[in-house]
Amino acid sequence: MGQASSRDRESPLRAFLVLPHSLIAYVGAVVGLAVAVVATTTAATAVTGTDWAWLGLLLACAIAHLELTQGLERIRELPEGTPYTHLQSTWYIAGLLLLPLPLQAVLIAVTFTYEWFRVFARRAPVHRKVFSASTVVLGVAGATLALSALYPDAAAPYITVLDGPRGVAAIVVAGAIYRLVNYGLVVIAIIMDNRDQPAHRALGPASDQLIIAAAIGLGYVYALVAVTRPWTLVFVLVLVVGLHLGLLLPQFQHAARTDRRTQLADPAWWHEVAEREFQRADRLGDHVGLLLLDLDHFKQINDRFGHLAGDAVLRAVADALRGCVRGHGRDLVGRWGGEEFVVLLPGLDPAALAAVAERTRATIAAVTVDATDRRTGEPAVITLTASIGAAVFPDHGGDLTTLLLAVDDAVYRAKDSGRDRIATAKAP
Repeated sequence: MGQASSRDRESPLRAFLVLPHSLIAYVGAVVGLAVAVVATTTAATAVTGTDWAWLGLLLACAIAHLELTQGLERIRELPEGTPYTHLQSTWYIAGLLLLPLPLQAVLIAVTFTYEWFRVFARRAPVHRKVFSASTVVLGVAGATLALSALYPDAAAPYITVLDGPRGVAAIVVAGAIYRLVNYGLVVIAIIMDNRDQPAHRALGPASDQLIIAAAIGLGYVYALVAVTRPWTLVFVLVLVVGLHLGLLLPQFQHAARTDRRTQLADPAWWHEVAEREFQRADRLGDHVGLLLLDLDHFKQINDRFGHLAGDAVLRAVADALRGCVRGHGRDLVGRWGGEEFVVLLPGLDPAALAAVAERTRATIAAVTVDATDRRTGEPAVITLTASIGAAVFPDHGGDLTTLLLAVDDAVYRAKDSGRDRIATAKAP
């Protein structure tokens, strides 16, 4: 259910029991339903020796996949409160096409357990892995039900009857149901567990959908090879690992230039983009606006409400700033450090920048964050203000470094004159 938070260092039971009661009930219902589905189908399903052999092959490839990519997955950082997606779904799709449902559940349980021990080194909360495994079980159960409806006279292994346009359609439908059930259940849990963040963030990176589409295709290829050329399965494993590395590249690129706490541009990436905009403006004789914001009395927020509340404030401010910039893609909001934020506004002259600065100041002043006062234990609402410095190229400086120094000086003057206000940089 997203990335680990500070709660993850607590005991497994404590980490689960501190969740909102509604989320505890939701997780329990999903896990209970998955157990009921497996128990019901196990009693009514005959398992053959061939089924066990295919399960062994799938487990061997899935575990080899985890071993070959564990170093990558350990350093992979996703925004907190987003789904965790990789190509391990390849083996679950292959299991869907090769195995009866009870053995699919065994495949899921073993690989999730192995991943928890080897990849996450038992640091991920147990309830998250159990819940995630349960959503996958329900996903493959829904997909299996779809295949049985499309091929009522067939049974596992379904790969032997999937052929022609009907077979393609069946794979697409089953894959879509698998994804919608698994992904939908996880997204609902993330939203329930992260009520302070926008719901759209729970959807995760858009590249995740490409990862799952690739997993569906690779799962089909694996199942087909397993029944026709089993000795060539090693080539499918190499293909899966190679695509695993390639498909995660957009996430690593995003992580490399993104502040993890706020999901804004980090200072290095922001500076690189700003340098290009200044070069363009210098070449075309255009303006570039710059805002530097410093949250007022932020240390008092951390001291009174705790650092988790301080992090929630930073995320709320980041969301507010995104709403203040224009939607054409050239404006760029970055976290400059601590409680400082910087906004790049290409093409704005001093008058237009002043209007944006005032709108930004008012937007920050309207932000509220629910918290608990550490001293009294009472619920409280955090309110904010920010001191803002504004500068424009070339009016207040002929290059980015000069403008940053000028806007930093303006922030200090805004604070010295009473805070919650805007100060314009002095002309050189």
